[in-house]
Amino acid sequence: MSAVGTVAVLTQVTVVVAGAPLLTGLMRQVRARMEGRAGAGVGQPWRDLRKLLRKQPITPVGTGPAFRLAPLLLVATTLVVAALVPLASTATPVRDSADLLVVVTLLALGTVILALAGLDTGTAFGGMGASREMTVVALVEPTILLSVVALSIPAGSTNLPAIVAHGVHDPARLASPASLLAGVALAVVTLAETGRLPVDNPSTHLELTMIHEAMILEYAGGDLALIELGAQMRLTVLLGLLTSLFVPWGIATGTAAAALPLALALFAGKVALLGAGLAAAEVFWAKMRLFKVPELLAGSFLLALLAVGASFFLPGN
Repeated sequence: MSAVGTVAVLTQVTVVVAGAPLLTGLMRQVRARMEGRAGAGVGQPWRDLRKLLRKQPITPVGTGPAFRLAPLLLVATTLVVAALVPLASTATPVRDSADLLVVVTLLALGTVILALAGLDTGTAFGGMGASREMTVVALVEPTILLSVVALSIPAGSTNLPAIVAHGVHDPARLASPASLLAGVALAVVTLAETGRLPVDNPSTHLELTMIHEAMILEYAGGDLALIELGAQMRLTVLLGLLTSLFVPWGIATGTAAAALPLALALFAGKVALLGAGLAAAEVFWAKMRLFKVPELLAGSFLLALLAVGASFFLPGN
């Protein structure tokens, strides 16, 4: 594989790490402006991370390796996903390993690691948050699989770079009913996977409604900074996966070095636009009751299942 592909992987991972807090800051700023507030600024999440890194981490009495290793493993699995998903280029050294099953497994692994850390604390809220998170992930992961499978059938492969390259060269497929159904299903489960409204409220600390925040209540200092960075990176990667699968134009499919800067700029622009749109929509959304969340996710699973069925009837399949 060429040096351009290696540079593409390293650059897109760097952009995800550096840009994830900025994306979170942009979303908060958009929401603040729409609510009539000034907002803290786009760079505030980076300042929060810097402040947390200066504080001492705290390990509760009785916790084991799961609690101590969870922040590092969460960031590590997200970094691997950021390297595998074709965010800026499909011609990378890791393209053969970027299979749908590998990416979904890594995403699920990060969620399970955080749930185990919540259980390891032995607190009521940690166990409650872990239980709720496992309920959500049991419905989210199959929907992600089926949504991308619906796109992989026309491409003839479950390899994500191959699916994205097929979409670039055959854009008519992206306007098909199967792609539209898969896009809606994947958008819904992205909200659940990243703990956004209406499934979860990332800005609340009301104990009885928390899911993600309940699992990390015992973290502080550098450990909490890693968890916050990992969550922000997961949001960036999943929004990037949405843009790569359904708006793939601009992604480099060859080894030309000149195409990489443009691909990175378009990736950042598309993700920022999608994040700003999501933040604007959240102003008008209310958090759903916990018992209504499985109904929403079951509906997204049904859409993904219909997308798989519809993909078999596309011309040429």
